[in-house]
Amino acid sequence: LLLFFQARGHGGYDSDFSDEENGEKSVQKAKSTKEDDLLLKPFQKAKQGSVVHRQFAAQEWDREEARKRRFHLISMDAYERHKKFVRDYILYYGGKIEDFQRSRENDKTDLDVIRENHRFLWDEEDETDMNWEKRLAKKYYDKLYKEYCIADLTRYKENKFGFRWRHEKEVISGKGQFSCGNKRCDEKEGLKSWEVNFGYVEHGEKRNALVKLRLCPECSYKLNFHHRRKEVKAHKKKYTELPTSKEPKSKKTKLSCSQKKKSKKKTHK
Repeated sequence: LLLFFQARGHGGYDSDFSDEENGEKSVQKAKSTKEDDLLLKPFQKAKQGSVVHRQFAAQEWDREEARKRRFHLISMDAYERHKKFVRDYILYYGGKIEDFQRSRENDKTDLDVIRENHRFLWDEEDETDMNWEKRLAKKYYDKLYKEYCIADLTRYKENKFGFRWRHEKEVISGKGQFSCGNKRCDEKEGLKSWEVNFGYVEHGEKRNALVKLRLCPECSYKLNFHHRRKEVKAHKKKYTELPTSKEPKSKKTKLSCSQKKKSKKKTHK
């Protein structure tokens, strides 16, 4: 008798547990898919196992590049951003960089503003209608020390002198008080104090100011080349000596009537 066996599975071998294992695997796969469906959020996109479309990749690339450019522009200051835009414009549309340069003829620094609005002495009338330029000049004026002046005596033969107030560094170094007040001289011996009636023209208006400065003998000669100025001398104060408590005080003695008469007779004689 020939026996024919029906081959099951691979290699002609069969197992009694093969069907059960396949059934369990299929049940587990079904459970996992159900759990994935339950965990999937409504706004969550499905997993893509294949390569994305070329158009989608290009859009993502453009979005990332735009984000980088935006961060780069934000990190720059306004002037650097302006220069970048100008360079890009010239690169794309042509032209010259000189066409975008503005004229600097009307540019002013803080020092230029102070020079235009500075005053040797500020009055109450000058402080009316104050704009920001005058306020800046007044703020600089308040920081100056106005006890002694610094003089420019280079044109003393023409009877023309320049005076200005001292600043903080000159006060600390003693310039103009403990050394000669001439800006080109640093002599410290034989200094004399002078009072000068300083006449000057400021903003089209003639003014006068009484200033004080200290000069060495040589610079004093230059100051008094045409006519002598008033010299300021220190007044010596007289001090009275008070009697100390240790010295015995003189006691007044009472004179008798006979002694008084004798003293009167002596005076009459």
